[in-house]
Amino acid sequence: MTLHLDLLALLYRIWGIFGVLAGASLGILAVGTEVSLNRLGSLGMAEHAAVWMLLLVALIFAGGGAFALVIGRRVRLRREGTRTPAFALAALNLLLLPFGTALGVYTFWVLMNDDARRAFGSPTHR
Repeated sequence: MTLHLDLLALLYRIWGIFGVLAGASLGILAVGTEVSLNRLGSLGMAEHAAVWMLLLVALIFAGGGAFALVIGRRVRLRREGTRTPAFALAALNLLLLPFGTALGVYTFWVLMNDDARRAFGSPTHR
């Protein structure tokens, strides 16, 4: 089970890096769009709303990526209390087809195992 926990930690760190990079890219796109529209003098209400939506999605991606990085580190270190937030993140990942779904299912499979429960200090099934 150690191999699966280490692999899960690595996958969450990779997933987190992609999330942070996607958030940073969308943030840069939002700032560039705002600057370009200001220079053109065509920053109306609809354009302003689009820029804010880009920024909102950028924050969601970056925040989710940072959370995945934290979960990956905590899984690698086998920190107590990691399973519950990992399950919450896995449930959200199920909606992100196809890679998030695979990561979510793998997370549930690994962390529901009795060996993983023991590794994180949780009681096992009897």
